[in-house]
Amino acid sequence: MLELKPMTASSFRRFHDHAAPQYAAEKVRSGEWDAAGAQARAEGEFRMLLPQQAYTPYHFLYDLHDAQSGEDVGVLWYALRDHGATVSAFVYEIEIHAAYRRQGYATQAFGLLERDAALHGAGSLQLHVFGHNHGARALYERLGFLPTNLILRKEL
Repeated sequence: MLELKPMTASSFRRFHDHAAPQYAAEKVRSGEWDAAGAQARAEGEFRMLLPQQAYTPYHFLYDLHDAQSGEDVGVLWYALRDHGATVSAFVYEIEIHAAYRRQGYATQAFGLLERDAALHGAGSLQLHVFGHNHGARALYERLGFLPTNLILRKEL
């Protein structure tokens, strides 16, 4: 049984120390950033988005905790975005740790995310996925996400 456990200061540090370099690498792989400055840019984005780290208002950072095993199996980070008449939850990060993948945790996590976001007033979910992440794209489509924008690129 999966549950959302609010990140503590120490679990936030673990999350940040893993997620920031991973985000930088994905931006480089996608061709958006140069490798030389990617880590610094990623760190800057994290500081801008989460100035109070795990306690930043309107941002919800959780460890995905399997109550049965007692293990944290992944992380979830989303923020509320007010669009005037509606509020959406933008998912910045949802990751199941490598040892726990392909065991149904991602599907459970999205169910928990939907309920938690709705309790906080969100009427929809949004997320970004890198084009090269075919596995995540397939999962999101299976869960009912539809594309709203596509940016395509061709190298010259």
